[in-house]
Amino acid sequence: MTDSENSLKAAEIVTERWEEFLGFGGDVIDPAMVRAAYAEPRLRVLLPGVSHGILCLSRCTGYPASQDVPLVYPLAAGGFQVTVRAGEGVLGEVATLAEAFAMVVANLPEGCGPAVLGTKDDL
Repeated sequence: MTDSENSLKAAEIVTERWEEFLGFGGDVIDPAMVRAAYAEPRLRVLLPGVSHGILCLSRCTGYPASQDVPLVYPLAAGGFQVTVRAGEGVLGEVATLAEAFAMVVANLPEGCGPAVLGTKDDL
């Protein structure tokens, strides 16, 4: 496959996964979290995943995933915490999902663009 064909295939995979996630009910993940992430154009081109009810975004379409995009966790007292990775450092706490995903965008890895076809080793 050419680089252009790889990019198109990756974009198709990402689009299909977002469509799936946008259709989820609250039993898999909070739909508001999915919608808030999808509202950010720089996040919409990353591959969504879910782990323990938390939205994970990857810069690649395969596994192992990149695991270098910050995560958003709901706080029991309200609001959200944005972390570098699970247990590896807190970037901040904010009141809304829009603020949380704006913080994710502001802390994307250098050179982060659309997800690539392949695994984290292909980045």
